[in-house]
Amino acid sequence: MTKPIICVDDLHLTLTSRAGPVHILRGVTLDVPAGQSVAVIGPSGSGKTSILMILGGLERATSGKVEVAGRPLSGLSEDDLSHLRGEEIGIVFQSFHLVPTMTALENVALPLELAGIDGAFDTARQLLDDVGLSARVDHFPAELSGGEQQRVAIARALSRRPRLILADEPTGNLDTKTGQQIVELLFGMKERSGATLVLVTHDERLANMTERVIRMGDGRILSENLQAPAVRVAAQ
Repeated sequence: MTKPIICVDDLHLTLTSRAGPVHILRGVTLDVPAGQSVAVIGPSGSGKTSILMILGGLERATSGKVEVAGRPLSGLSEDDLSHLRGEEIGIVFQSFHLVPTMTALENVALPLELAGIDGAFDTARQLLDDVGLSARVDHFPAELSGGEQQRVAIARALSRRPRLILADEPTGNLDTKTGQQIVELLFGMKERSGATLVLVTHDERLANMTERVIRMGDGRILSENLQAPAVRVAAQ
């Protein structure tokens, strides 16, 4: 049997505050097989974004085991975590996180250039074409709409063909119509690449497009279920 791409066992995250320790995650255990689409849903403060941050190596767990793509995260240095993200993980944030002084083409090419990959700009140009932005490659983020900026962010996240895509409220800053277009694009590109997709959302309709829904509350997994996705998304 193939080992899951994500293995989480008894995960805890406790942060300090002026009022004392705050228990963000309380014993989360979770395995995700390669290629699955998963929605993590729950109210604000339930811990869903914290799980995503830990899986992406952007937050350290207080205790418990976390393995991503066969690598235990607890033993990795910050450089090792950065390397793992570069090779295996693509992250799509709600707020895009594009470099404002770089064009769309330069933003997408950046992780490829940093990795020393030949043909970075040719690959970036193709990815922008894949997300429907071939006419906007030389535009800066401020010259793009919110939906276009998120398309650039998706192209950048997928530039190195990651095995795992993490998306944190990818439609949170977009209107309904644009958000739907971004969802179709994200799922379509995930299906084409065969990657695993884990997305955090408060949107039940978006959650129902995935194969598995995990509901969180008070730092714990309250329930989870496998399902047939409500919408089959065609590749873009």
